[in-house]
Amino acid sequence: MVTSGSHSDSPRGMTSNNIDAYALFEALTGRKIDRRAMPSSSSRTMSEDYEFLGNDKDGRPTMGEEPSPDEPPKDVNVGAINPYALVEAMIGHKLDRHSLHTARIISDFLQTDYEELFDMKYNSVLFAGLKLNEGDRQAEELSEKEMQILEERDLVTPDLSRIRKLNDLEKIGLKELGETRIRMARMQNGKLRLILDGQNLGRTVGNHDVTETINELVLPFRHGKDEGREWTPPNSSWRDMHEAFFRSIPRRVLMDGAPFGLGGFGGLGLNSHHALREMEYQHRFDDPTQGASSNSWLIAAIFSVFWANPAMINRSTGMIAGGSMDNDDGNDRNNNRKTLAVKFHDKGGRNNAETDTVEVDYQIPVNNSTDMPVYARASDGYETWPALYEKAFVKWMTRAEDRDHVDLTQAHNGDPVKAMAQINGREPRYYFTDRHSGAELAGLVRSCSVNKRTVCPMAAWTYATGGSSGSGDDDDNDDNDNDNDGNDNDGNNGGQRRRRGGGGNRGGRGTMFRGSNLVANHAYSVLGWVSGGQDDDNQYIIVRNPWGVTEPRGLTSYPGLLDRVEPEFWPPAVLLDRDGVFSVEVQAFKKYFACIGVAK
Repeated sequence: MVTSGSHSDSPRGMTSNNIDAYALFEALTGRKIDRRAMPSSSSRTMSEDYEFLGNDKDGRPTMGEEPSPDEPPKDVNVGAINPYALVEAMIGHKLDRHSLHTARIISDFLQTDYEELFDMKYNSVLFAGLKLNEGDRQAEELSEKEMQILEERDLVTPDLSRIRKLNDLEKIGLKELGETRIRMARMQNGKLRLILDGQNLGRTVGNHDVTETINELVLPFRHGKDEGREWTPPNSSWRDMHEAFFRSIPRRVLMDGAPFGLGGFGGLGLNSHHALREMEYQHRFDDPTQGASSNSWLIAAIFSVFWANPAMINRSTGMIAGGSMDNDDGNDRNNNRKTLAVKFHDKGGRNNAETDTVEVDYQIPVNNSTDMPVYARASDGYETWPALYEKAFVKWMTRAEDRDHVDLTQAHNGDPVKAMAQINGREPRYYFTDRHSGAELAGLVRSCSVNKRTVCPMAAWTYATGGSSGSGDDDDNDDNDNDNDGNDNDGNNGGQRRRRGGGGNRGGRGTMFRGSNLVANHAYSVLGWVSGGQDDDNQYIIVRNPWGVTEPRGLTSYPGLLDRVEPEFWPPAVLLDRDGVFSVEVQAFKKYFACIGVAK
């Protein structure tokens, strides 16, 4: 409760009207803070709060003016599948997202070299249902007829145990050997080691070709199969989020460690209302995280609105609400069935509907093996509101009549800037990076921020490719020719070490998107700005990947990107989970990102 100080704190005859700043902050942001962890006022000098002002010739707009917004795009097809959540849904097991070995697991299950997963020029399965327009460096939708469902026999590879000569490769199906592309060449100890493109020998999943499982998980195409049936993702079932959570507690304790002290529960006894509330507060953040889908545009938009103005989001969906968990009278839980009502606004175009308030219940797809949500979830793994907002938005834009089961794959790709406006009712404004200077872009973010944190929701999306497939191949061959590190025969360690060595530093556009920190055709929330470097003359834009993952250090490097954002560098970092939060130098931002927008 926000209250003023007591009378005893004031001189006699005077009334104190001092507001508890901590309580006011918690009321405005909806977040509980640890007062003991707050730094003292003397730990930061006043001069540190002043920023480098630049000069009159740095290309910024006239003082007091924002850059003029650009014409809204006619169609935006932004979206990239979260590979971590996709693989977890496929194998029914949680991945250690901070382990270097996870990159190899993802690469194996998605049948694509790790560094080729994140750029559309490689026809990666992360962009299933989309194709690359190389000239405009943007994505276009594929039709259902252009997609093909692969069966097991399509993925079988031939027996290579009898290969002795190059001509033997033609006998097993590698046609036109002389024209086959060499992906890697290395001379080591008198032996020439080659890696050839073997697409003719065995098919792999890609943007045009997917398995039935991937199709049902992420694509809106049903290929004429049981069109009237209710959609349910593979190895999943529709369950009430509260029930799924409490059923999964023993499993989570074993798999992930206890998220709370078990002593207060009497050995997992769940009858203590007070203990449950304490459990709720021990999880610090509930930031929306993208699930096994390609709707990064929607999750980034939801988080951007939440970050800029938490009061815009109805988060009263916690596990402890309305006293339903204290139902000791044996009544049917259906009597306490809950719903969430959310209002969305008409902004025209596709992925849109008339302004309306939609109502959804708490049933979402839950993986049968992990008891975790298949799609949007909170970063702490326990809050429910991100999944319900995702469900409500898709129900609204598809005009679905069924309150319970909404086909979440229908939000396959879209426009994150318009989505922010559909959530908060403001107007979307677009700024394409190739039409504005770096100083203008930095000034735009600053004008939408207070104390380096955005107060107007902002989002951005990346180019669909770092360059044409030709330029990308040339870059790859340059890396491979120089890789003479003496690793094992199959070259796997060599490939891993190339990535760790920072192949992305060669400067060409073809090397831009080689890992999960910066992904092509992907939406990011813009959270604020910060100055750094000598004399604070380097301007950085703070962004968040809706996948909620930061690659392990050493896996990939990106020029102009800082992949660790600590509160000492950017103070608002104390207010969110920092996995997936990066600072991008403004000139690098222009190279990676195609557009930045605001809803105000």
